[in-house]
Amino acid sequence: MARMYQPPQFKSTDRATAVRLMREHPFASLISVDDAGLPFVTHLPLHLEERADGTDSVNGQGGLVLLGHCAKPNPHWRYLQARPVAVVTFVGPHAYLSPKVYPDLARVPSWNYMAVHCTVQATLVEDGPAKDRLLKKLIGDHEPPYADQWRALGEDFANRMLPGIMAFELRVTELQCKVKLNQHRPESHAALKAAYAAGNDNQRALAAWMGELGLGG
Repeated sequence: MARMYQPPQFKSTDRATAVRLMREHPFASLISVDDAGLPFVTHLPLHLEERADGTDSVNGQGGLVLLGHCAKPNPHWRYLQARPVAVVTFVGPHAYLSPKVYPDLARVPSWNYMAVHCTVQATLVEDGPAKDRLLKKLIGDHEPPYADQWRALGEDFANRMLPGIMAFELRVTELQCKVKLNQHRPESHAALKAAYAAGNDNQRALAAWMGELGLGG
């Protein structure tokens, strides 16, 4: 399994938090090893499914499966075919942490963020109808009304377009979630939360998470 640095104060074992982050921030990095032994990265949206059939399990619960696709000329699908174990990373809200949030001056800046790393086992989806079903799930995530337009274009159009992609299922075998919100510095929480609440979209999202986690009142 790929590892990320996780000090105990930032390590989250709450599966629901990881699932929520993956759903709210679906634009992921899929990382494999190419034929030269180097990391190969594709940035892509992924659809998360929780399958309750009991065949897969992460943290003792039903299986998590990520669905996605890449362009056929992208060699990544060939690397997945040759070496099915890969890593997927998701980055949630993140923002600068100013030392001004501390009551004393002997502090340094940092960066707060939330991230999920998944070790996955890849299976290619080559059948046309199966690809079409997978695409409709992605459409459902981002623009449900487009599904009607896609269907209206007809089977001939779909049959011309579908061979241009390679779809895949990525079964999550291990999961890591990191929530870095300065939990170990309670003297900063009130000021940090207030600063984030008045900031940009990422900062406001972190302020909301701090509220949910009981940091800063």
